[in-house]
Amino acid sequence: MSDRPTPVGALLRAAPPDRLPEVVAEHLRRHHGAGRVEILLGDLTLTGLRPLLDVEGPAGDALAQRCFGSQRPVVDVAPDAHRTYLPLSVWGERLGVLVVETSPANGTGLTEHLTAAADELAVALRAADAITDRYRRAGRRERLTMAAELQWELLPGRSLGDERFLIAGQLQPAYAVFGDHFDWSLTGDRLTVTVLNGNGDGLEAAVLTTVAVNAMRNARRSGANIVEQAELASDALYARYGGDAHAATLLLEIDLISGRVEAVDAGSPRAIVAREHKSRTVTLEQQLPLGMFGDTRYETQRFVLEPADRLLVVSDGVHAATPAGRPPYGESALLTALRRTRLQPATEAVGTVMRGLREYHGDTEPEDDAVTVCLDWRR
Repeated sequence: MSDRPTPVGALLRAAPPDRLPEVVAEHLRRHHGAGRVEILLGDLTLTGLRPLLDVEGPAGDALAQRCFGSQRPVVDVAPDAHRTYLPLSVWGERLGVLVVETSPANGTGLTEHLTAAADELAVALRAADAITDRYRRAGRRERLTMAAELQWELLPGRSLGDERFLIAGQLQPAYAVFGDHFDWSLTGDRLTVTVLNGNGDGLEAAVLTTVAVNAMRNARRSGANIVEQAELASDALYARYGGDAHAATLLLEIDLISGRVEAVDAGSPRAIVAREHKSRTVTLEQQLPLGMFGDTRYETQRFVLEPADRLLVVSDGVHAATPAGRPPYGESALLTALRRTRLQPATEAVGTVMRGLREYHGDTEPEDDAVTVCLDWRR
């Protein structure tokens, strides 16, 4: 009879979805001599890391933030103990950080074992997120509005990537967003990205966006191209609202092999390409927002990305923001913020752009919600 321990992945699959942290902590203590174990999850803004096991414990420290940002293990060596920080991520989605304290005498190869456990835990947490509230509650500093609840539930995630690309998105204000939204889907070498700005305020704007997003998903999952996706969503919105409400939308379909991009520009979101030290706004002919008129038809436009290009897509809450009568954020301040992201991955760049927007507002409350999506094409 084998004395080998049960693999942590098997233990996690057998555990109740809300008990994954305790299962992995017990496994690490029993088989790797771990002392303190903590699981830190990113909050809604991804600016803080909140503890799961000791909910009254401290938030993630500077080393945890470094691990989260770099997506690489960080080891803090002390005479009496080693503290290892390991990223929790799956398919490019950053979830948080696993923190494990061990004795210096535990030997070589420990980081590899801990990394394997972190990878199994990340997959399990991603799967469990839909069937327990524990992990979402940990990431909230305050209660969401009903509109924001709808929008966060509708998101595909906050980042996605592999060796070909990395894409990330962020909503602001996180706890009170209503009409702005983003969506993406990866099939083979085709990445479909949409950024929406549903008009109106509060819950009605969120419902409008929900209808538009699900209509486009319905078309996409039936094999429709982005023109057909836009037309089905426009028809669905017009059937519901009769032209009284609409959703400005930019739909993109990116070939991850060639860099060719097909676009349907149905409103206000803007696309900017950063190449080496220069940035340029992608010139597209704007067509009618989704749902403005019945039987609206759309046309595809095209542009091409080059290897190592960065594509930034922002809603009008970003590029058209004019706090206290200042010039629009998109005229020059947005490009300044984008230049600051040159050495950052897309997952960090969206935060830099949004912080720049908050700084631009100063003491003025934003009049609109905002979304930023950043794609790095790595080929």
